[in-house]
Amino acid sequence: MKKNFEFPNKIPVFPLSNFIIFPETTVPLNIFEPRYIQMIDDCMKGNRLIGIIQPKKTGDLKKPDLYNVGCVGKIKSFNETEDGRYLIVLEGISRYIIKEELTNNKLYRECEVSFDYYKSDFEKNKQIHTKFSDLKLIFTDLKNIFRKQGYLINWKDIEKQTIGQTINTISMISPFSLEEKQILLETKTLPERKKKLEEILKTYTSVSLINNTLQ
Repeated sequence: MKKNFEFPNKIPVFPLSNFIIFPETTVPLNIFEPRYIQMIDDCMKGNRLIGIIQPKKTGDLKKPDLYNVGCVGKIKSFNETEDGRYLIVLEGISRYIIKEELTNNKLYRECEVSFDYYKSDFEKNKQIHTKFSDLKLIFTDLKNIFRKQGYLINWKDIEKQTIGQTINTISMISPFSLEEKQILLETKTLPERKKKLEEILKTYTSVSLINNTLQ
């Protein structure tokens, strides 16, 4: 486990639809809404931790219901633009489970959370019985999907990462549905996530084959 890391039982949550982060991945975020500007201001005064979470399609428009599992990230880079926006880089640390949403007088939402179920996210040098050669089919299928959708991905940079980072990055950037990304997020181990990735990709490639056949 990472030394000197404090497991907070209360974190601010940032609901982002169809967007996830995983441990050992980094993402840039453009913050402009007043409630999240306030959230970043408060985070920068403390442990710099933000809980990214996916909202469900239920609940109020301004306060949708939340999925039960998210990933906490730490602000590693912060810049303020001339027009008052915040440009931050968030590094994923660990997934968490929401125990309950807290009532507060802030513009943003906070939750009581537990990291216990995903303690393995903090372990360094995890034994991963997966080789890059095992990811060949995943890379092939994903490249075809991205190519058809007109997206350009720097695959060489992705392939320079560790196995764990590669699996998590692919899960994060893939053009899957909100529900599919949530399934990937909640899988406890990397081998399980790799298996889920393959299962999801099969459905996409099957649909593509059917469409090509019909045409």
